[in-house]
Amino acid sequence: MDGAKPVAAGKQDLEEALLRIVQQHHHQSLCQRQQTGTLPTATISALVNVQITDTVIALRTRAERAKKDALKSAVRVADLLVDTVDGGVRELFVNEKRIELEARALLGTIARYRRQTDEWLAATSEINSALKVTHRDATHITCLT
Repeated sequence: MDGAKPVAAGKQDLEEALLRIVQQHHHQSLCQRQQTGTLPTATISALVNVQITDTVIALRTRAERAKKDALKSAVRVADLLVDTVDGGVRELFVNEKRIELEARALLGTIARYRRQTDEWLAATSEINSALKVTHRDATHITCLT
């Protein structure tokens, strides 16, 4: 913000210098008219005061307009920043929901494969037991004969 101060001060100095130039020009012009006898002194002072007042009013009006424009711009920037942040947060929540759904689906698939594996293990264990019994019986019969 310190960088903005010299620019504002420079602008104010420029405005003051321009105001002095305008005042000097009007004063010289009025002095010439007074010397030629076209305007009275009271009229000269009144005209100078009116010119100065008009210039000051114009400068204040421009400054107020610039202030309002700057405020509108700042509000717009703030709105854009909020929209950008909100959009990012919204996207994060959508991604989180999608990941949760995929995780639930994976857990269901894992549970199904686990049950199937347990069934296969039980079936192979029964087959193994049956083969052992058959082998034992076959060995026992061979020994008897």
